Amino acid sequence: MSKGPDRLVKAVQQFCDANYKNFTGRYGQQMIDIFEFPLRVVLSPFTLAYDISGSAHRGFGIPKLISDLSFSAIFVVATLGTYDVALELGKKVICQRDCRTCNGWQALRCTMCKGTGKVHYQVKNYTLRSGEKATAECISDAIADNRAELVHFPSSIDLHLPLPCKDCPTCTGSGVMSCPECKHKLQVKISADNIMEPPWKAYNVMRKMDYPYENILHSMKDPSVAAFWLITMPQIMGGFEYDDEVKQKIWWQYKESMHYDQLRDVVAKREPGWEHLQEGLISIDPDRAKDDPIIVRNIPYYKAKKALESEVMKLQAPPRPQNWGELNLPLNTSSWSEEELKDPKKMYEMTVLLNAQREMADKMLDNQWETNWRQNKLNELLEEKVRPYLSSFDNGVLPGPIVLQSQPQDQKVCLFYSHLC
Repeated sequence: MSKGPDRLVKAVQQFCDANYKNFTGRYGQQMIDIFEFPLRVVLSPFTLAYDISGSAHRGFGIPKLISDLSFSAIFVVATLGTYDVALELGKKVICQRDCRTCNGWQALRCTMCKGTGKVHYQVKNYTLRSGEKATAECISDAIADNRAELVHFPSSIDLHLPLPCKDCPTCTGSGVMSCPECKHKLQVKISADNIMEPPWKAYNVMRKMDYPYENILHSMKDPSVAAFWLITMPQIMGGFEYDDEVKQKIWWQYKESMHYDQLRDVVAKREPGWEHLQEGLISIDPDRAKDDPIIVRNIPYYKAKKALESEVMKLQAPPRPQNWGELNLPLNTSSWSEEELKDPKKMYEMTVLLNAQREMADKMLDNQWETNWRQNKLNELLEEKVRPYLSSFDNGVLPGPIVLQSQPQDQKVCLFYSHLC
């Protein structure tokens, strides 16, 4: 019974030995060279120094001392040079991972709140204490004590209702969430693409330079001027010439950077559909759009205010009250002496100048009165439009919400409130 397994083991050993000898005879030296290459690179400074020093004539006394110093210098220079080259090459080979979703930022604008950090919500399935009514104050206490369930609405849903808002639970109010593609991946990769690093970012470098020319950024909108600053000027100052591939990549970078400025000029005209183009500005460069004065934060409020302004501009302003406004006029009757007024020409001059001054002052006061009246009228209309919303939630029982009950047998009433925004 024992001969069967022994024969099997012996056959397997013979098969493995034959294949091993065949593999080592054919590929053994190549595999050894591959595995010895990193070791040779690390030990090359030592072997090179010993080889050079061994081939030198040493002698004795001063020649031997000079030979020892030369040996030490060759050893140090070769070691530092090899390690410096290896370190620089490692920096180029080991680079950051490319992500098509976040472009290496490892973060995205929050899809729940669209980068605002705030989301609208409703109160659902709350629990009140004995004797409490469904008022805004009581429901607020229930939310603070975790006795209420909140339903969050993404910013993509526009319900046209005055719902309350709170910090976004997805991004904790920061407006930025982690990239889902590279969140749990190693952020480095091994690549040879960055061994040669030409200046792809010439446009960004030129923007940060404090050049003694006015309106240089505005002039970059002209492609011919941009070609000079991005390609011709660096070549003149650097004393080299870009090849066609590098010029093409620089030009692509310039066009990508100019997308924001071109789209911003269109949004500034406020033509129909500008609010959708504004979303494009925010998606292209969120950091720049955050502080851009042309970006409208609350589009519905902006449109409503513009509509009221157009209505107010169509209204006819009442006449200016008689005693409204004062102006410090430069001329008066005391500007001429009594002796000068005895002259008919001076008298006529005074009359003409005072009348002209009075007419100009009346026109200025009329314009100021009309502007002030229209501003006050606009404020009155805004308060008239907003006041019903504020008075309807004056410590009364709140109406029912849009969100339906998940359990029909539950007798609780879902409420929403906007009094706490």
